[in-house]
Amino acid sequence: MTGHKSRECESLKRGPHYPVMLNEVLSALKTTSTGVYVDGTFGAGGYSRAILKQGVSMLWAIDRDPSVMKAAQDLSDEFPGKFNLLQGCFSEMEKLLKDSGQNFVDGIVLDIGVSSMQLDQAERGFSFIQDGPLDMRMSDQGPTAADIVNETEEEELADIIYQYGEERASRRVARAIVKAREEESFTRTLELSKVVEKAVGGPKYKKGKRQIHGATRTFQALRIYVNDELGELRRGLEAAEKMLAPGGRLCVVTFHSLEDRIVKDFFKLRSGDVSRGSRHMPARGNDDPDPTFDLIFRGGKKATNEEIDMNVRSRSAKLRTAVRTDAPAWKQKEQL
Repeated sequence: MTGHKSRECESLKRGPHYPVMLNEVLSALKTTSTGVYVDGTFGAGGYSRAILKQGVSMLWAIDRDPSVMKAAQDLSDEFPGKFNLLQGCFSEMEKLLKDSGQNFVDGIVLDIGVSSMQLDQAERGFSFIQDGPLDMRMSDQGPTAADIVNETEEEELADIIYQYGEERASRRVARAIVKAREEESFTRTLELSKVVEKAVGGPKYKKGKRQIHGATRTFQALRIYVNDELGELRRGLEAAEKMLAPGGRLCVVTFHSLEDRIVKDFFKLRSGDVSRGSRHMPARGNDDPDPTFDLIFRGGKKATNEEIDMNVRSRSAKLRTAVRTDAPAWKQKEQL
């Protein structure tokens, strides 16, 4: 989450969810009338609807959020026999698709992170400016954000906030949370938001420009941790590699550096574009497996200024895409 205002504040001002970089995604996907495609992060269904309007043979959508069922049913009614929603995580797409009789697909789209639709629903607990239960789960299973802030030891909590939120004041924030919960456990988003904002401190404006809300990075960290978003992304990329037919295309839209780094490193490694090792990407030898992807373009493509003016959520977005080769998917021991 970059820039001077948080994605959340701007989402609330701008209203409905719009699929980010839609034209660029459709251009990179290059759909055909006989192709089968996957929208691995269905959400409000923006990408799915646009792909279906291209006249594809079949679109499979995946989402672990039970609240998407109404939007999915609407698409099923509008495009009978061409759309099906699979309930689950996109990292499970190989099993979900094969259990449904689909062994390979021609294209996969992943829009990573929380959607403005989820942010706008205060009862989901993602918001630091609207009061709601401190939940943050994208599904209805597993520990909530309240469980994490109330039960995690101070040092581990600080590590979570620093690693997933890139919050420099993580130690100070964790200390303030632990002190506050000694008086009363956290149950609501605004309770936590106020404690964190006070701990972070700093001006609301710097050199005449508004800074992001003090709780932005901590709430991002908790959301990513609660939903294992980075692990989900890594597993999802590997699943996509297994499900794409030769010539199939993988398009991934990310919104902050943690996500983008994972996608960038995955594509560099799988395309053989690795010149030297690093702690994130070890050097590989002459016995490397064959590349499973060809890069369509180098670097992450950004939204146009025109789109940013219309949809502020697109400001921090990056699109990376690649084409599947006919090489077999890498085995587990060959992973990062």
